[in-house]
Amino acid sequence: MANHEDIVIDEWDIKLEKMLVELKNCQESNNLKSCTPCSVFFECELRKKYVIAVYESMNKGSGGGFEF
Repeated sequence: MANHEDIVIDEWDIKLEKMLVELKNCQESNNLKSCTPCSVFFECELRKKYVIAVYESMNKGSGGGFEF
C-alpha cells in the first residue's frame, strides 16, 4: 500500500495540474460548472490542450493510442 510519501509528481502531472487550473478559471469566468454547456465546447483549444495533458499524464509521454 502506498503512502503519501510514495507519490511522485512528474512533469506530466505538473502540466496536467496547470491545465486544470486554467480550465477551472475559464469555467468560473464564464459562470459554468463544467465545459459541457459552453457554446465552444467542441472547438475550444483550452479544452483540447487539457484532454492532451490528461492523456500524457496517463501514459507519461510514451505515446500510442487509447487502449482499454
